This record gives sequence, C-alpha cells and structure tokens, in this order.
Amino acid sequence: MTISRRDAMTGVLAAGSAMALTRTDRAESAPAATAPATEWKRGPDNQRIADLGDGRFLNPLLSGDRPDPAILKDGSDYYMTFSSFDSYPGITIWHSRDLINWQPRKAVLNKNIGSVWAVSLEKYKGRYFLYIPVKAEPNSIFVIHADSIDGPWSDPIDLKLHQHIDPCHAVGEDGSRWLFLSGGDRIRLSDDGLSTVGEVEHVYDPWRYPDTWDVEGFAPEGPKIHRHGDWFYMLTAVGGTAGPPTGHMVIAARSKSIHGPWEQHPDNPLVHTQSADERWWSRGHASLVEAPDKSWWAVYHGYENGLWTLGRQTLLDPVEWTPDGWFRMKGGDLAQPIAKPRGGQALAHGMALSDDFRDLKLGAKWNFFRPAPDEARRARVEKGALILTGRGTAPVDSSPLLLIAGDPAYEFQCDIEIAPGGTAGLILFYDDKLYCGLGFDETRFVTHQYGMERGRPANPYGRRLTLKVSNRHHIVSYHLSRDGGRTWSRFDRGMEVSGYHHNVRGGFLMLRPGLYAAGPGEAKFRDFRFRAL
Repeated sequence: MTISRRDAMTGVLAAGSAMALTRTDRAESAPAATAPATEWKRGPDNQRIADLGDGRFLNPLLSGDRPDPAILKDGSDYYMTFSSFDSYPGITIWHSRDLINWQPRKAVLNKNIGSVWAVSLEKYKGRYFLYIPVKAEPNSIFVIHADSIDGPWSDPIDLKLHQHIDPCHAVGEDGSRWLFLSGGDRIRLSDDGLSTVGEVEHVYDPWRYPDTWDVEGFAPEGPKIHRHGDWFYMLTAVGGTAGPPTGHMVIAARSKSIHGPWEQHPDNPLVHTQSADERWWSRGHASLVEAPDKSWWAVYHGYENGLWTLGRQTLLDPVEWTPDGWFRMKGGDLAQPIAKPRGGQALAHGMALSDDFRDLKLGAKWNFFRPAPDEARRARVEKGALILTGRGTAPVDSSPLLLIAGDPAYEFQCDIEIAPGGTAGLILFYDDKLYCGLGFDETRFVTHQYGMERGRPANPYGRRLTLKVSNRHHIVSYHLSRDGGRTWSRFDRGMEVSGYHHNVRGGFLMLRPGLYAAGPGEAKFRDFRFRAL
C-alpha cells in the first residue's frame, strides 16, 4: 500500500508547497563550500586515505570509482562492495572493523554476465547473498550465495527480472523475504532467496523535489531497507545519478510494516548538493550502518568537484536519530574532517597499486574490461613479469587490464617487452570508445586519443622500453626510458582528458590507468610502479 502526496494535509507526508518553497530558497542561496581544513593522509604509493590519524577522517572514505556502496555489518566485521560494471573479476569485497579503514579481500564474480550495477549484499540465516542487477541482452537480476564471505560463491542464478535495477533484500516482520526494486516496486522471494514468488508490485511513491531544481531526472532507484526499533526505513535515490551536480539526492520514508504504508521523511531530501561550489557533487544512493561504538552512519557516493573522471567515490556521513523516530545526516557538504566512530580494530587501509608481479592479483587489484569467457587464460606471472597474450589490434578490442586510482594527480610506469609483430602500451581508459595512451611495436609508436589512433612516429627503442604516463589534474604527458627509468626523454604528445567521463560518454565509469597487449605473441610487463602526486 502506498500513501500519495495528497495525504500531506494529514501530517503523514510533509512534502507540501511550504516545504518546496523553503528548499527552493535554500538551494538558490547555498553558500560556497570551503576547501578542507587539512589535507589527506597518505598511504601506499602516496595515495590519499581518509583516516587522519588524530581521531578524525576526511572524505572520501574510499577514493576512486566505488559507486553504489552495499554495506553489511556482520558481528564485528563490516563488508562492502560496489558496482563493478564491465570489469571482471567483479564485485570485489572490502573488509573493515572500524568503518574507516578498509582492505580488499577478493572478487566474487568471475563469469561475465553483463555490466554489474548496484548490488545488494546480505546475510540471512548464516548464508551470504548478493543480488546483482546487470545491463545485458536482456537486462536482468541475478543472485549468488555462499556460506563464507570468501566463498566459494555459487554460479549466478537468473531471477528474470528484466524491467528493474538496484535490488535490495529485506525481511519482513512476518519473516517474508523481498526484493525492493527501482521505481518504488518490490517482489517476493522464495524462502531460500533463490527465486521469486508472484509478480512485481508497486508499493511506494517517492517524494518529489520542486520542478525548479536542476536535476537529471526523477529516476527513483537504489532503495535500501533498514529495520531500526519499531520501524522499517527506506532510503531512495532520486534526481538522477549524474548530470547536473545538484541532481542526485537521498530521500527517506518509514513504515511499521514491510508491507506499508510508507510515510515520507518530513525533511526530504536528507542529502542534496545545493551548489556546484560544494566539494561533493551528485550525492546519493545511501545506506545506514551502525558503528562499533553504536553510533550511526550513512554511506553513499558522490563525484568530487571538477573530477568526474574519478567516478563516484564512497562517502561517509554521521547520522543522528531524532526524538520523533526519524534521523538526519550531520556531515553537511562533507568538505571538512569528521570525528571517527570509536572502537573496532583499524586495518591497514587500501593497497599498493604498484606491482612486482610475484603473483597475479586479478579482482582485488587488476580487472579485465569486458572480458571473453576465457580471458583469464591470457594472463600469468613468471619470474617477476606479467605475461599477457595479445588480443585484438588496439585497446578498443584487446580487453585491457585496469586499476582504480583515486587521486587527481598520479603517474605510473612499467618496463614493457613485446614479441615480434606485437603491440603493447600504457593507457588511461574510460571504455572501448574513449581512451588515450601510448603503445609501440618494434618499429613505431602508436598514440591513442579520443579512442582512436592519432599518430605513428618511429620507435628507435626496439621491442623493449620503460614507459611512464603522468596524469596531473587531467594534463597527460608521456616519458620514455631505455635504461629502466634512470633517465627519461619526453614523448612529443600531450593531452587533456577532463572530458573523459560519464556526462560525455555515458556508462557510469571512470578514467582508469592500465596496460594492454595486442597482436601476435605475448607481452611482458615488469616492475609496474604507481605514485600519487
């Protein structure tokens, strides 16, 4: 059952004209955000990390493209994962014990079933479940399950839900299991959670913002259901995921029963970027989670001001429960440091992106883009080298190996040796239609820009060289070395890549550093070094 906005006069909903006027005025007069009061701490490879080491943290919680966070509290452990789209192995599980410091464990999806969007990570009666929406032909929602968070995970089971995205598993007060879906819909699950029962039903009409706001579109999605005290709370994203920086937002509703009726939060929207001057844009897709010290927090994503190329990064916002049984977010625009929750064991945060290739870190670190079923067979490590069999002719059809880098400035380098007739190189890759980089065969370089080959100057280095790519706030340069990086010469091609992002190309991805091998034979990659600047 759904309560319509016509019931606002009864006090059940609070989205009437007076509130619309207030929020419109607030959006138009929002002050410009200040820069952070302090800089980030630095972790492996000089990458920024959230924990400042003084009892505070500074967002992003996880930098780089970590969108649509799905978080699970499992006793004293926290697990979180994100949309992995066309990257495989996909759905990497991250682990924390204090909500602030996170370590990757492993990727749980190895079979390419399509572009993975916002998942639901749950534990029910001792078993872990992941409900996985994919963009494919046709779109659908799958489920996998495991008795341990580290697997083995089952093969994907197709639930044949072709019209919805963003599932959220929920258990009712009567023990019934449900998937809540985009658009305010839901469908019942079987008792084992591995199939659906009956038909999709519409149960909730989300709160609507005033039509004077600059948004991408209504797009109610990403429902998250939490039971707290006597209430079920539903958080929903509206306004569109990207587009204008002021579009994406978080709204909430509650009900005494999983079956409704749902009443709107009187202060919707709870999170909303009001001005492009703020540090974080397009904030939305929130979940609630309880910290080790019993405080409450919201985890959601947002774009960093001016850095669409980094994708949607994971943010953490303190939550306060109010006497009327509602809650509010307290972090403002998240531009300033915030006191950490207390308790829990702090793990070492993040991971080095540099790689000596003693082992093959597929999933936790490296991902193939849109791989074939046998893609993993192309890669192996041997005597401190990544051996990658060539595929295709260029990055467009070579399924490159990519990393997620979360700093606005960085450089990476690698010693590369190619087989006769082969081509290899380093790239900045958004998708197969939009990338740039530098590769070489034994006689010529090949420059990539806008997803095309732009020039083939002569290569005097032969079949082995060390190549370095620098991305300094979207200004890209290349350097070459024949002595392993002791001396460098600059390659005569520079690029500007601020437009390599979703609002130009679509796809919800980020600009990722990586490497590729094309043509016949195998390429050897040694001593991959990454450093944030």
